[in-house]
Order: sequence, then structure tokens, then C-alpha cells
Amino acid sequence: MHVLTTKLRERARELGMTDAEVARRAGLTEPRYGHYVAGTRRPDYATLLRLCQVLGTSPNDLLGFDAPPDAEGARLRMEDELAVHARALSDDDLSLTIKQVKLLIEHRRKNPPKA
Repeated sequence: MHVLTTKLRERARELGMTDAEVARRAGLTEPRYGHYVAGTRRPDYATLLRLCQVLGTSPNDLLGFDAPPDAEGARLRMEDELAVHARALSDDDLSLTIKQVKLLIEHRRKNPPKA
């Protein structure tokens, strides 16, 4: 269970989320989520899946299985972070963000970063 508690803390920190925010988004009370972070209780499967959705990760990652290599893992964590934050946006803001990303990609294709 130590792996789960560590992974919960790490992932929330990577996303800039507080325990209260993770609990709220997962539909949990703060004390209940606090038990999972402290390692005094384990979430049931449905709760684990809700936590994974909120944290933009998988049960395997939270439980310490199949850790990707560092470079690949860093990229996947950034993509997960983007997805988590995108879920918090309104439909209008998400649409605007998608347009901005497309413009950035187009700009980078025309003007590659200098090494």
C-alpha cells in the first residue's frame, strides 16, 4: 500500500492539485481520501478507477506496475496532466485551447526551434 500512497501524492503534486481538490473531483470526502493518502485504508476498485480518472493515470501506475522508461514516462505524465486540466475547462475554453494548440503546431512546423 506504500506505493499507492506515494503515487497518489506524487501524481496530485505533478498536477498541482490539493488533497481536497482530488477528493472533491473523485466524489469523496476529504477524510476518506486522507485515509488513502495516509495508507490507513485502501480504496475499493470503483474508487480506485475514479481516482485514476481524476489524476489522469491508470491503476497500474498508481499501484506501481509497468513503470515506463524515464523519457517516455515524462512525456506521458505531461500528456496526462494536459488531459486532466482539459477536463476542468468549459466547452468554450476547451475549444479555444484546441485552436491554440493547432496554431502552435502549425507555427512550429513553419519555424522549428533552433538547437
